[in-house]
Amino acid sequence: MMTLKFFETERLLLIPTTVDDAPLFLELLNMPKWLEFIGDRNVHNLIEAQTYIKTKVLPQYERLSYGNYTVIRKADNEKLGCCGLYDREGLDGVDIGFSFLGKFEGNGYAYEAATCLKNAAFNTFKIPNLGAITMESNIASRKLLEKVGLSFTKNIQLESEELMYYELENTRL
Repeated sequence: MMTLKFFETERLLLIPTTVDDAPLFLELLNMPKWLEFIGDRNVHNLIEAQTYIKTKVLPQYERLSYGNYTVIRKADNEKLGCCGLYDREGLDGVDIGFSFLGKFEGNGYAYEAATCLKNAAFNTFKIPNLGAITMESNIASRKLLEKVGLSFTKNIQLESEELMYYELENTRL
């Protein structure tokens, strides 16, 4: 069995997601912002959340040794959301994504987690380019991607939806 890496920042732990995170995923996948900006994944109970993790999250760890990380606040072990490096169908390369429960927004957690994973993508996993996608209407996501250092490069079509594509080259390779 492979050993998966976890990451730590001043305030956060980023731990590889497991089926034990199903309650968090059930809440995240049904938040109004998730439904608006990411889409309905038809996950409406804990069993469906566990299945989602088993079929959508864990296989990437098996293939690449990185993927979605559950973000935990060190001060109280509260699960805040998720941040990950994704090998998404329809995109060339790896992209970064994030989602946090509404009650934890505005505290810099997403920036802290995304910066940590950007650095891991480049330094630990040696990924040559890091991408990201978001809807034009998702202003908060766009601002965060730019703050982390990614730049808008083009509009793309993915699953019949027009999205903004951001990218950052790994200059350390």
